[in-house]
Amino acid sequence: MNIFRFAGDMTHLISIVVLLLKIYATKSCSGISLKTQELYVIVFLARYLDLFTDFISVYNTVMKLVFIGSSLAIVWCMRMHRAVKRTYDKELDTFRHYFLVLGSFVLALLLHEKFTFQEIFWAFSIYLEAVAILPQLVMLQRSGNVDNLTGQYVFFLGAYRAFYILNWIYRFFTEPHFSRWIACLSGLVQTAFYADFFYYYFISWKNNAKLQLPA
Repeated sequence: MNIFRFAGDMTHLISIVVLLLKIYATKSCSGISLKTQELYVIVFLARYLDLFTDFISVYNTVMKLVFIGSSLAIVWCMRMHRAVKRTYDKELDTFRHYFLVLGSFVLALLLHEKFTFQEIFWAFSIYLEAVAILPQLVMLQRSGNVDNLTGQYVFFLGAYRAFYILNWIYRFFTEPHFSRWIACLSGLVQTAFYADFFYYYFISWKNNAKLQLPA
Protein backbone atom coordinates (compact mmCIF):
# COMPACT_ATOMS: atom_id res chain seq x y z
CA MET A 1 0.00 0.00 0.00
CA ASN A 2 1.19 3.51 -0.83
CA ILE A 3 -0.38 6.95 -1.24
CA PHE A 4 -0.92 6.51 -4.99
CA ARG A 5 -2.74 3.19 -4.64
CA PHE A 6 -4.86 4.56 -1.79
CA ALA A 7 -5.75 7.62 -3.90
CA GLY A 8 -6.62 5.29 -6.77
CA ASP A 9 -8.86 3.16 -4.58
CA MET A 10 -10.60 6.23 -3.18
CA THR A 11 -11.25 7.82 -6.59
CA HIS A 12 -12.57 4.46 -7.81
CA LEU A 13 -14.85 4.31 -4.79
CA ILE A 14 -15.97 7.90 -5.38
CA SER A 15 -16.85 7.07 -8.99
CA ILE A 16 -19.11 4.25 -7.79
CA VAL A 17 -20.71 6.46 -5.11
CA VAL A 18 -21.41 9.14 -7.73
CA LEU A 19 -23.02 6.59 -10.05
CA LEU A 20 -25.13 5.08 -7.25
CA LEU A 21 -26.13 8.60 -6.18
CA LYS A 22 -27.27 9.37 -9.72
CA ILE A 23 -29.29 6.15 -9.95
CA TYR A 24 -30.92 6.19 -6.50
CA ALA A 25 -31.44 9.94 -6.11
CA THR A 26 -32.79 10.63 -9.60
CA LYS A 27 -34.24 7.16 -10.29
CA SER A 28 -32.54 7.40 -13.65
CA CYS A 29 -29.67 5.70 -15.48
CA SER A 30 -29.84 8.03 -18.47
CA GLY A 31 -26.45 8.28 -20.15
CA ILE A 32 -25.09 5.18 -18.40
CA SER A 33 -24.02 2.16 -20.44
CA LEU A 34 -25.42 -1.09 -19.09
CA LYS A 35 -22.87 -2.96 -21.18
CA THR A 36 -19.96 -1.22 -19.47
CA GLN A 37 -21.48 -2.00 -16.06
CA GLU A 38 -21.91 -5.66 -17.00
CA LEU A 39 -18.28 -5.78 -18.12
CA TYR A 40 -17.20 -4.44 -14.73
CA VAL A 41 -19.17 -7.21 -12.99
CA ILE A 42 -17.20 -9.75 -15.04
CA VAL A 43 -13.94 -7.90 -14.29
CA PHE A 44 -14.41 -7.98 -10.51
CA LEU A 45 -15.70 -11.55 -10.35
CA ALA A 46 -12.77 -12.80 -12.45
CA ARG A 47 -10.15 -10.77 -10.56
CA TYR A 48 -11.26 -11.61 -7.06
CA LEU A 49 -11.44 -15.39 -7.33
CA ASP A 50 -8.97 -15.41 -4.43
CA LEU A 51 -11.43 -13.64 -2.15
CA PHE A 52 -12.08 -16.67 0.06
CA THR A 53 -8.71 -18.40 -0.36
CA ASP A 54 -6.03 -15.72 0.11
CA PHE A 55 -6.39 -13.22 2.96
CA ILE A 56 -4.20 -10.12 2.58
CA SER A 57 -5.83 -7.59 4.90
CA VAL A 58 -9.24 -6.46 6.15
CA TYR A 59 -8.97 -3.39 3.90
CA ASN A 60 -8.26 -5.55 0.84
CA THR A 61 -11.15 -7.91 1.54
CA VAL A 62 -13.64 -5.11 2.24
CA MET A 63 -12.71 -3.26 -0.96
CA LYS A 64 -13.13 -6.44 -3.02
CA LEU A 65 -16.58 -7.03 -1.55
CA VAL A 66 -17.56 -3.39 -2.09
CA PHE A 67 -16.57 -3.44 -5.77
CA ILE A 68 -18.33 -6.75 -6.45
CA GLY A 69 -21.45 -5.80 -4.49
CA SER A 70 -21.78 -2.29 -5.93
CA SER A 71 -21.28 -3.42 -9.53
CA LEU A 72 -23.96 -6.11 -9.10
CA ALA A 73 -26.30 -3.56 -7.50
CA ILE A 74 -25.87 -1.15 -10.41
CA VAL A 75 -26.60 -3.82 -13.02
CA TRP A 76 -29.61 -5.04 -11.01
CA CYS A 77 -31.06 -1.52 -10.85
CA MET A 78 -30.56 -0.91 -14.56
CA ARG A 79 -32.18 -4.24 -15.46
CA MET A 80 -34.79 -4.79 -12.75
CA HIS A 81 -35.72 -1.56 -10.94
CA ARG A 82 -39.16 -0.52 -12.16
CA ALA A 83 -38.39 3.20 -12.55
CA VAL A 84 -34.68 3.08 -13.37
CA LYS A 85 -34.86 0.54 -16.19
CA ARG A 86 -37.33 2.73 -18.11
CA THR A 87 -34.66 5.46 -18.41
CA TYR A 88 -32.06 3.16 -19.98
CA ASP A 89 -31.46 4.06 -23.64
CA LYS A 90 -30.88 0.83 -25.58
CA GLU A 91 -30.75 2.73 -28.85
CA LEU A 92 -27.52 4.47 -27.86
CA ASP A 93 -25.92 1.56 -26.00
CA THR A 94 -25.25 -0.71 -28.98
CA PHE A 95 -21.55 -1.51 -28.59
CA ARG A 96 -20.92 -5.24 -29.18
CA HIS A 97 -19.28 -5.80 -25.82
CA TYR A 98 -19.11 -9.57 -26.12
CA PHE A 99 -16.25 -9.10 -28.58
CA LEU A 100 -14.34 -7.36 -25.79
CA VAL A 101 -14.93 -10.32 -23.47
CA LEU A 102 -13.86 -12.86 -26.09
CA GLY A 103 -10.80 -10.87 -27.17
CA SER A 104 -9.67 -10.30 -23.58
CA PHE A 105 -9.98 -13.99 -22.73
CA VAL A 106 -8.03 -15.09 -25.81
CA LEU A 107 -5.33 -12.53 -24.99
CA ALA A 108 -5.16 -13.82 -21.41
CA LEU A 109 -4.58 -17.35 -22.70
CA LEU A 110 -1.72 -16.08 -24.89
CA LEU A 111 -0.15 -13.45 -22.61
CA HIS A 112 -0.01 -14.17 -18.89
CA GLU A 113 2.53 -14.30 -16.08
CA LYS A 114 1.76 -17.86 -14.97
CA PHE A 115 -0.29 -20.57 -16.66
CA THR A 116 -2.61 -21.25 -13.74
CA PHE A 117 -6.40 -20.94 -13.48
CA GLN A 118 -6.27 -17.97 -11.13
CA GLU A 119 -3.55 -16.11 -13.04
CA ILE A 120 -5.32 -16.59 -16.38
CA PHE A 121 -8.49 -15.06 -14.99
CA TRP A 122 -6.49 -12.29 -13.30
CA ALA A 123 -4.91 -11.39 -16.66
CA PHE A 124 -8.35 -11.65 -18.32
CA SER A 125 -9.79 -9.19 -15.80
CA ILE A 126 -6.94 -6.73 -16.39
CA TYR A 127 -7.33 -6.85 -20.18
CA LEU A 128 -11.11 -6.56 -19.96
CA GLU A 129 -10.98 -3.62 -17.55
CA ALA A 130 -8.71 -1.77 -19.98
CA VAL A 131 -11.48 -1.76 -22.60
CA ALA A 132 -14.62 -1.96 -20.42
CA ILE A 133 -15.15 1.81 -20.59
CA LEU A 134 -15.46 1.79 -24.41
CA PRO A 135 -19.26 1.17 -24.54
CA GLN A 136 -19.72 4.04 -22.07
CA LEU A 137 -17.52 6.46 -24.01
CA VAL A 138 -19.17 5.55 -27.31
CA MET A 139 -22.61 6.04 -25.76
CA LEU A 140 -21.67 9.47 -24.41
CA GLN A 141 -20.25 10.49 -27.77
CA ARG A 142 -23.44 9.46 -29.54
CA SER A 143 -25.63 11.40 -27.12
CA GLY A 144 -23.42 14.51 -27.25
CA ASN A 145 -24.63 16.15 -24.03
CA VAL A 146 -23.39 14.66 -20.74
CA ASP A 147 -25.17 15.37 -17.46
CA ASN A 148 -23.10 16.49 -14.48
CA LEU A 149 -23.19 13.26 -12.44
CA THR A 150 -22.42 11.04 -15.43
CA GLY A 151 -19.48 13.27 -16.35
CA GLN A 152 -18.14 13.14 -12.79
CA TYR A 153 -18.54 9.36 -12.72
CA VAL A 154 -16.44 8.89 -15.87
CA PHE A 155 -13.88 11.47 -14.70
CA PHE A 156 -13.27 9.77 -11.34
CA LEU A 157 -13.17 6.37 -13.04
CA GLY A 158 -10.40 7.63 -15.33
CA ALA A 159 -8.57 9.33 -12.45
CA TYR A 160 -8.52 6.04 -10.54
CA ARG A 161 -6.53 4.33 -13.28
CA ALA A 162 -4.18 7.32 -13.63
CA PHE A 163 -3.36 7.07 -9.91
CA TYR A 164 -2.72 3.35 -10.33
CA ILE A 165 -0.14 4.09 -13.02
CA LEU A 166 1.68 6.29 -10.50
CA ASN A 167 1.37 3.43 -8.01
CA TRP A 168 3.06 1.01 -10.42
CA ILE A 169 5.84 3.49 -11.17
CA TYR A 170 6.41 3.94 -7.44
CA ARG A 171 6.47 0.18 -6.83
CA PHE A 172 8.85 -0.38 -9.76
CA PHE A 173 11.43 1.89 -8.10
CA THR A 174 10.85 0.74 -4.52
CA GLU A 175 10.22 -3.02 -4.84
CA PRO A 176 13.12 -5.16 -6.11
CA HIS A 177 10.95 -7.87 -7.70
CA PHE A 178 7.94 -5.91 -8.96
CA SER A 179 6.91 -7.37 -12.35
CA ARG A 180 3.22 -6.66 -13.00
CA TRP A 181 3.90 -5.67 -16.62
CA ILE A 182 0.45 -6.82 -17.78
CA ALA A 183 -1.26 -4.43 -15.37
CA CYS A 184 1.09 -1.57 -16.30
CA LEU A 185 0.63 -1.86 -20.05
CA SER A 186 -3.13 -2.40 -19.79
CA GLY A 187 -3.41 0.58 -17.44
CA LEU A 188 -1.65 2.82 -19.94
CA VAL A 189 -4.01 1.69 -22.70
CA GLN A 190 -7.03 2.22 -20.47
CA THR A 191 -5.94 5.72 -19.46
CA ALA A 192 -5.33 6.61 -23.12
CA PHE A 193 -9.01 5.90 -23.85
CA TYR A 194 -9.94 8.65 -21.39
CA ALA A 195 -7.66 11.28 -22.93
CA ASP A 196 -10.31 12.77 -25.24
CA PHE A 197 -12.91 12.79 -22.46
CA PHE A 198 -10.48 14.45 -20.02
CA TYR A 199 -9.80 17.19 -22.58
CA TYR A 200 -13.47 18.11 -23.02
CA TYR A 201 -14.12 17.72 -19.28
CA PHE A 202 -11.35 20.24 -18.55
CA ILE A 203 -12.65 22.65 -21.21
CA SER A 204 -16.18 22.53 -19.77
CA TRP A 205 -14.84 23.02 -16.23
CA LYS A 206 -12.64 25.93 -17.32
CA ASN A 207 -15.52 27.66 -19.12
CA ASN A 208 -18.07 26.71 -16.45
CA ALA A 209 -20.17 25.18 -19.20
CA LYS A 210 -22.12 21.95 -19.67
CA LEU A 211 -19.94 19.04 -20.77
CA GLN A 212 -20.44 18.24 -24.45
CA LEU A 213 -18.60 15.64 -26.52
CA PRO A 214 -18.25 15.81 -30.30
CA ALA A 215 -20.60 13.41 -32.08
